[in-house]
Order: sequence, then structure tokens, then C-alpha cells
Amino acid sequence: ATNDAKKYLSNILQDSEEASFGKVQSFWGTVWKRFRRHRLAMVGLGILTVLVLVAIAAPLLAPYDPKAMDMEVLTNNPPAPPSKTHWLGTDALGRDWLSRAIYGARISLSVGLVSVSISITIGSVLGAIAGYYGGMIDNIICRVIDVLMCVPTFFLILTVNAFLTPSIYNVMVIIGVFGWMGTARMVRGQILSIREQEFVEAARALGLPDKRVVMRHILPNVFAQLIVSATMGVAGAIMTESGLSYLGMGVQEPFPSWGAMLKSAQDYLLSAPWLAILPGLLISITVLSINFVGDGLRDAIDPKLKR
Repeated sequence: ATNDAKKYLSNILQDSEEASFGKVQSFWGTVWKRFRRHRLAMVGLGILTVLVLVAIAAPLLAPYDPKAMDMEVLTNNPPAPPSKTHWLGTDALGRDWLSRAIYGARISLSVGLVSVSISITIGSVLGAIAGYYGGMIDNIICRVIDVLMCVPTFFLILTVNAFLTPSIYNVMVIIGVFGWMGTARMVRGQILSIREQEFVEAARALGLPDKRVVMRHILPNVFAQLIVSATMGVAGAIMTESGLSYLGMGVQEPFPSWGAMLKSAQDYLLSAPWLAILPGLLISITVLSINFVGDGLRDAIDPKLKR
């Protein structure tokens, strides 16, 4: 009788998974239709697509090596203004500013994507453990989150980064390691409402291990919210990297990043304002585009949140 009951529950669970798969397909189709109606989100998606393509094709698009110095410019009191040779001028070391901005897109976008991947992974795992098991484990993880969220994240990152050698890899890891708290709280809240539903009870009744129940049956239902959280997190990570590089604790010379470009331009705000305008404009456009895409995804996934 026990084997028959398990077989019956297994069939129900399999049918439920197949039905859920079909619903997921139609769900994402509906999300895309709603997303396309969000004009600002489509504009943001278009801008981000262009920026990603520019970053990928940087060796083909950049007119000069971003680290190369123009000796002729160096002998004529740099930074040089925009000209036919250097469309957006050069910095104080005679390096082409347009080329550095194009290569800077690679670093800034890479930092955003890698650090958010780290934070989403950590937040998802800890949030799933806290929400699924509850009890003492939940209390410990929640108290850790509360303590870390009491400290301003940027200053916490600054403190840790001060003890390490500044590099792009350290920046990625540090931003990711200290940016998971919001994701963990979101995942925990979602799992608390999902773990008592029938399909989870059926999976438990079949004797499936907890890892499979969480990874196969619970986390996929939180995936949509994770995408929105990750999208917003990329914008925050780019801003954090720009701030660290501006303070000299992020990406180091001679590697170009938009924050480091702003730092090198601060001494020439009056004599060469174009040096600060370009990286500042790129950071603003990128962050705004990501926020527009995040707003569009949020409204498309849950129309009830639309204002």
C-alpha cells in the first residue's frame, strides 16, 4: 500500500511538473508582451544592448590602444581637446579618451555582472536555507543579515578593500560578498509562502532529499523575482565600482574604467570639462537604462505592483 501511495504521488508530482513547465512557457511569453508595452524599459534594453555590443567589440571599435600615449600630444601641453585625430580628446597622459571610454564599458559592465552573480548565488542559497528549514537556522541567518544591513554597505566595502590590494577581481568579489542581504531576505520571504503548498508537500511525501525539493520545486518559483533583483543589483554594483575607482580603491591605472576616468578628470574640470562629461554621462545612461529595464520587468512579472 505504501509503494502504491508513493507511485500515485509520484505521478501527480510529475504531472504537476509538466503542467508547471507549460505554464512557465506561457508565463514568460506573457511577461515579454507586458514588457514590450513599457516604452522606457524597451529604450533601456536597446541602450544596454548597444553598450554590451560595444564592450564586446571594443578591440574593433576603439581607434587607439587605451593605454598608448600620444607623444605628440605630450609635447603640446596635454590634455588635448577634441580633434580629427582624437575625437573626444586625450587625458593628461596623451591617451585617447574615446578608446578608454569604450574599453571602460568592458570593465564597468563586467564588475556589475560578476559581482551580482556572486551576491545572487549567496543570497539565494542562504535565503532558501533560512526559509525552508526555519527555526534556529533561520534566526541565525536573519540576525547576520540584520547586523550587516545596519552597516552602510559602501563603507563596509571600503573598510575591507583597504586591507586588500586594489584590483578589478577584488572589487568584483567584495561587492558580491557584501551585496547579498537584500536577495536573501526576498528569497526567504518567498519560500516561507511556497513551502506549505501542495506540490512541496507531495515532494516531501515521496521522500525526496531537501536539496532536490528546494532546487527543483521551490527556487524555480522565485526565479522571476530573482531576475528583477539581479537587474537592479547590476546598477548598484556599477555605481559602487565607480565610487571605489573614483576614490582610488577600485580598478587601478592603466586599466580604464568609468570611475577611474572620472578620478583622472577631476583636476581638469575647468580647463578640460569634456574629460568628466563623457564617463559621467556613460555611468548615468547605463544606470538609468538598467533601472528602466528593472521597472519594466517588475511591472511585467507582477502587474499589481504597477503604479
